[in-house]
Amino acid sequence: MAHARGADFMFCDLCGTMMFLYSKEHVECPLCKFKKSAKDLSEREISYQVSSEDMRRDLGISHFEGKMEVKDMEINKTCEKCGHTKLKFSTRQMRSADEGQTTFFHCANCLYTFTEN
Repeated sequence: MAHARGADFMFCDLCGTMMFLYSKEHVECPLCKFKKSAKDLSEREISYQVSSEDMRRDLGISHFEGKMEVKDMEINKTCEKCGHTKLKFSTRQMRSADEGQTTFFHCANCLYTFTEN
């Protein structure tokens, strides 16, 4: 691989395979066994950018182009304001993933809205 020669310090100069640190003294190519001094890698910085499109592709999530419709479900719960016994509700993850969802209740009778965590 001619393009790999000197292209990046983390890759083998001979075959382009990613080098591994096997000891404090040297890095070695797992494919062709080429060795390089570990001092060549010291104090080097690796940086990269990941876009949301990269994450969607890697996770197998397709990009949604349409309008998302949220449908309210109905529940037998009493409205805190007017006492109506049928409320519509929806849930949404508002806090961190290890905490529960927030439930939004909406009374169709008096239009009062309240939440429960």
